[in-house]
Amino acid sequence: MSALSKDLVLLISQFLDEEGFKETARMLERESSYYFNMKFFEDMICSGDWDEAERYFSCFTKLTDNRFSMKVYFEIRKQKFLEALDNKDRAKALDILVKDLKTFVSYNEELFKEMTLLLTLNDIRDHESLSMYSDADSARKVMRVELKKLIEANPLFSDKLEFPNAASHRLRRLINQSLNWQHVLCAYPQPNPDIRTLFVDHVCVPIPSDDHLFSTLSDSNPVPSQTTSMLVSTSSASNSTSSSEAHSSISSEALSLGDPTNIGIATITDGSEDITSVHYSSIPESELAILKRPSDEEISADSHPDQSSIDISDDLPKNVLRILNEGSSPTSMDFHPEHQTVLLVGTSVGDIGLWEVRSGESLLSRNFKVWDIAACSKIFKATLLKDPSVSVNRVAWSPEGCFFGVAYSKHIVQIYSYNDAKDVQQKLEIDAHVGGVNDLAFSAPEKQLLVITCGDDKTVKAWDVTSGVKMYSFEGHDAPVYSLCPHSKGNVHFLSATSVNSNIKVCLYDNLGAKVDYDAPGLGCTSMAYSGDRRLFSCGTSKSGESFLAEWGDSEGSIKRTYLGLQKSSSGVVQFDIMKNQVLAAGDEHVIKLWDMDKVELFTTIDAEGGLPENPRVRFNKEGTLLAVSANDNKIKILAKDSGLHSLHTSQNCSDDASRDLCHNFKKLGIEPSSTVACAGAADEAVTNNGNPENSEVVKSKITGKSTTSKSGRLILITSPSQFQILRLPSPMKANKISRLIYNNAGNSILALTSNASHLCWKWSQNDTHSSDKATAKVPPQLWQPSSSSGLMTNDLTGSSPEEAVPCFALSKNDSYLLSACGGRISLYSLLKFKTMLPIMQPPAATCIAFYPQDNNILAIGRDDSTILIYNVRSAKVDTILEGHSKRVSGLAFSNDLNVLVSSGADAQIFVWKVEGWGKERSRFLQIPDDRTLSSLSLDTDIQFHQNQTEFLAVHETCLSIYDARKLECVKQWSPGDFGAPISHATFSCDGQMVYASFEDGLVSIFDASDFQLYCRINPTAYLSPTSSLGVYPLVVAAHPQEPDQFAVGLKDGAVIVFEPPISAGKWSMLTAYENGSASKIPAESEANQ
Repeated sequence: MSALSKDLVLLISQFLDEEGFKETARMLERESSYYFNMKFFEDMICSGDWDEAERYFSCFTKLTDNRFSMKVYFEIRKQKFLEALDNKDRAKALDILVKDLKTFVSYNEELFKEMTLLLTLNDIRDHESLSMYSDADSARKVMRVELKKLIEANPLFSDKLEFPNAASHRLRRLINQSLNWQHVLCAYPQPNPDIRTLFVDHVCVPIPSDDHLFSTLSDSNPVPSQTTSMLVSTSSASNSTSSSEAHSSISSEALSLGDPTNIGIATITDGSEDITSVHYSSIPESELAILKRPSDEEISADSHPDQSSIDISDDLPKNVLRILNEGSSPTSMDFHPEHQTVLLVGTSVGDIGLWEVRSGESLLSRNFKVWDIAACSKIFKATLLKDPSVSVNRVAWSPEGCFFGVAYSKHIVQIYSYNDAKDVQQKLEIDAHVGGVNDLAFSAPEKQLLVITCGDDKTVKAWDVTSGVKMYSFEGHDAPVYSLCPHSKGNVHFLSATSVNSNIKVCLYDNLGAKVDYDAPGLGCTSMAYSGDRRLFSCGTSKSGESFLAEWGDSEGSIKRTYLGLQKSSSGVVQFDIMKNQVLAAGDEHVIKLWDMDKVELFTTIDAEGGLPENPRVRFNKEGTLLAVSANDNKIKILAKDSGLHSLHTSQNCSDDASRDLCHNFKKLGIEPSSTVACAGAADEAVTNNGNPENSEVVKSKITGKSTTSKSGRLILITSPSQFQILRLPSPMKANKISRLIYNNAGNSILALTSNASHLCWKWSQNDTHSSDKATAKVPPQLWQPSSSSGLMTNDLTGSSPEEAVPCFALSKNDSYLLSACGGRISLYSLLKFKTMLPIMQPPAATCIAFYPQDNNILAIGRDDSTILIYNVRSAKVDTILEGHSKRVSGLAFSNDLNVLVSSGADAQIFVWKVEGWGKERSRFLQIPDDRTLSSLSLDTDIQFHQNQTEFLAVHETCLSIYDARKLECVKQWSPGDFGAPISHATFSCDGQMVYASFEDGLVSIFDASDFQLYCRINPTAYLSPTSSLGVYPLVVAAHPQEPDQFAVGLKDGAVIVFEPPISAGKWSMLTAYENGSASKIPAESEANQ
């Protein structure tokens, strides 16, 4: 079925839902399999309608399609079985076991036998694995969440979980528009037609004249004026909808922009009312083609009828409201994406300016200046010495408006940070290309903001905005590259680059060359742009001066339509812009030419009261309410609608505040007032074939203690317990040092492993002073131990000593089981009964353990002998042994999304292993700061995945590093510097926005995870008791799984302390100098020496 047929089915489904035909809509979803209604499925799960849930699910996938589908089928049938047992309906349970669950015997016979044994129990909770089973409603809620995750991970559902973003009553509106079009073609269009059916085309009946009741139309009878207002009513059934949805008041001008208002003379040769028999006798052929009713195929393929009935002329900014005098000729302009009356301008003499167009005030004006000439290439210096004149080729804002870039006609690009007009700072200067930098754009593939440049040296390059490191280089053009157009489809980011000979190359961010290669019309300088609704347009001028404006079929690289009206002999390159999703504008022949996107004919022109150059530059603001156009005599004219700037006053105040907040939260890109210069030569040497910079000085974007400060240049130093919330967890016994620490997944317990191999567990309970059972620093928990258990859970120490052993543990996803080891055998514990269940393995000693997130019965066990075992708990067998490390394995972490295992070891290596087949995917040595020698270091490294499941945190005593697991690249790194204490441990906050780190001098630091900016530093005097021994510091840090601003530390003296920001702040990132006391702000210079 074609894509348009699929759209029609989905629109029918939407219509059925809106009209209340819910069961029919669900039936259509099942039969078409185009859209999986997750809410409907979840409702069936929560109500226990298992058979209907499985029937609905089976219309989209079969049990044997893949492991995700099989798991969903199994969970549905298992829960149906358990509920039957819990209701004491053994006959029904047996029937389910035999008919439904027996299907899974061949996949897991042991599990089937275990479920069979449940039939013999009086209470299913007597089985250890079901001891936490409370009731059916609670189990269904948990199951609903798990099934949703499985379905979202199932590739068969990748395009079926989100309903297309269609306006409400979309099908009704399309029908209305069709009726309007039929009415336009009527031989006798009447002002108020009465349309009672959709089964035949609408034709108006002529109104009887005074002379006779029904007169036949002849050549002498004029057609009623097409400017007559027509109201098309669908039927009485639609009266409940709003008038804008059920009716449409239109005119021929609105229906056919750019067409004549006088349609001409029509005759009906055979006297029939069939609309197809209408003949047009006085309409020119070119106009007749526009007016004739298109076929169904033509409508569905090329037209956008939802816009055809809108008069765009009223929405055009065509009145000159402001004239700005820039001082030199404007060459590039860009409105701020949020502050929509702030205009950035670049000029022919290299100047840049910022204007507030509401008031006409100049906010900023800077002349061209090289910030650090010593860091630039010799070629650039020689070029500048020979000819110091420089012009601006392009200015552009970043998507959030926190940065703007300037591309110059000689070599360099300059990046500024922008908070507001009073806070514009030099950020980055890059000697980017040999020759001119012709275009500049921002893009954020993999959530890393890049500035992309192209130039006369026939290359395209992508630079990290934070560090100036060149991340990608795209080559292959045989002529200078003129323009750039970054875009994305879903999570895949592309980059289109067009050379001066109109050759377009489309690349991914992988340094592997062009994926698509085609030519734009005219074979000249061409620029491309996407509209908000993902339509692709290009505009350019050939060497002979002929200009072209075209829309592309984005997927096939072919021209969809070419717009008429551009001159054939332009002396310059025509520039264009897009107004929202409706209008194209180009500067040509001393005017602004405008087109309706859906019509190839020129709609109108605007002369802006004259004084425009032959090819004026044009730029709309984001909402299309303002249009900036370059004019003669170094001027810029600001055009607006009739309401103009007046309508912007209220909305601009709101967007100013929103943008200010957005830029404040954009700390991840490390805005600092000092500039950075990256020489092209040095950057080129750091880029390899796969985009991995190998020069550690360049790649790691190292932020030392001297420069890692908050945005204000200061950080918050907490020195007293009165400045934040802390809670020392109660312990009646003297504990040894805390070796491992973790919150349970429910967030209501903290579990610790001490150096003497004992486990401690604290639980929070709901009571009069605590409204929930979640962990908090406000209410102390209880050191928990069931009365039925004797003694503490203690690991086996056979053949090992506590001093030499490497303690490790891992908690199952359902919080029921704990695997733990301290040099001896691995023990499996039941946390429900707080006792040992069974030993798992003999030495070599385990040094780290990780549960496979998709199956609690699969473990990865890192060992002292450098191997990694993949162990199946259910079968008590080793599935495979991974070899690659040369020393003990110190860290393990799974990525559920990438389906990989990452390991780190005392050999300073990091490995990525594919879960499917357990093959080694790639490896890399840990990047240790260059001023530290490996021989003097402990190389044990801890690994933890970020919430996005693609990046992970590597914690070593010398540095904190974040790696991209897909390429195993170090994307950012922080080091305490030469005089800082070693890092003892660190972890992500649960939302991945912060990193909590502890140090061997007792300091605890809170970083922004995106760039290691320091929010806050907690002095040991703030949390250690006055009686604490010297040398006490946190050995481990654990983050709450649901509260991003709560974490706990385990100390060397056996204490565990919970940290939270003061109630007045609520968040660590909102902490100020005077929150809850007198927190100190440390200037950047003095902080560096702490």
